[in-house]
Amino acid sequence: IPPLVGAGTRFLVAGTALYAFARVRTGERPTPTQWRGAAVVGIFLLFGGNAGVAWSEHLGTPTGIVALIIALVPLWFALFDRVLLRSAPLGWRLATGLVAGFAGEALLVGGSAAQGDVPLGGMLIAIGASIAWATGSLYARNAPLPRAPLLGSGMQQLAGATLILAVAAVTGAFAGLHPGDVSAASWLGLAWLILAGSFVGFSAYLWLLRNVRTSLVGTYAYVNPIVAVFLGWLILDETLPLRVVVAAAIVLSSVALIVSVGGTTRTDSGRVDERRPEVEAELGFEG
Repeated sequence: IPPLVGAGTRFLVAGTALYAFARVRTGERPTPTQWRGAAVVGIFLLFGGNAGVAWSEHLGTPTGIVALIIALVPLWFALFDRVLLRSAPLGWRLATGLVAGFAGEALLVGGSAAQGDVPLGGMLIAIGASIAWATGSLYARNAPLPRAPLLGSGMQQLAGATLILAVAAVTGAFAGLHPGDVSAASWLGLAWLILAGSFVGFSAYLWLLRNVRTSLVGTYAYVNPIVAVFLGWLILDETLPLRVVVAAAIVLSSVALIVSVGGTTRTDSGRVDERRPEVEAELGFEG
């Protein structure tokens, strides 16, 4: 399955189902302003972030290196939030983490490009995807979205899917799709991404963005790169040179330092760290 076609199909199916379910269960009708907010989030997170990762790997970037690049998302969080938005003073620990993180990334990307074993274009796309994901995540914290997160998730996935599939059509990606030649494993993989990645994972991520500290949301960056590097080496026979190991240690250490500093929370409507008791209603399960 071509990467853009697969990504667009995944979010189209999940977005349609979530939107229909949440509309029926909550009765909430999105406003044009909420659709615009959902479109911005969907474009940054899904088109820029998720589809960017898929395209980077399609160009031949090893999954482990892509995961390490995406691990920089907490660094972009901190850079945009503290430096550009000036939400709080930078501080020496955060500054040290930023410098170390980008040094590790330079070692990873520059060294891999110099060796010629990893496509530079693929790595640059992955870096762009990490920036897009961080940008969309920060915007989503206070974006004008529906009260029911499942409804907002469906809208964002529909918006992202629309752009991804449009780009796939313009670039001729559908010409490479031959359903009869797609293996059962690929179909099962797509189904898994729809169920676990889009229905559960993406919706949960959006809820966390709007309800807990950014530093806590960023803790996923500890686990994903380690798992991806190990599985890429174990299953896909991807090489694991010492340079990548050292860069991974630097990047993950910098992420740990940055996450330990803490982050901001969503503050619109007076919501900071308080949790509303109507969790079922907020998730779109109210009767």
